[in-house]
Amino acid sequence: MGKKDASATRLPVDQYRKQIGKQDYKKTKSVLKATRLKAEAKKNSSGFRDAFLVIAAILFFVLCMYAFFYLNLSTEINLDTDE
Repeated sequence: MGKKDASATRLPVDQYRKQIGKQDYKKTKSVLKATRLKAEAKKNSSGFRDAFLVIAAILFFVLCMYAFFYLNLSTEINLDTDE
């Protein structure tokens, strides 16, 4: 089998990739640049979002613990004052 015969039998995946590659060439440079900048901004901002979610989870946990102990202690104090 020669080189010409081997290249003629392509996998469907390779044909699909070639078709997708051709579609990218049809886009203008400004559209490609905007897409790249959007992807970079999304990748960079995820760190801030993750940090915010961790801090929010910690604050929520502390608030729940505070409410639990506040409710337990306040009911004990009220029982003692009624006697």
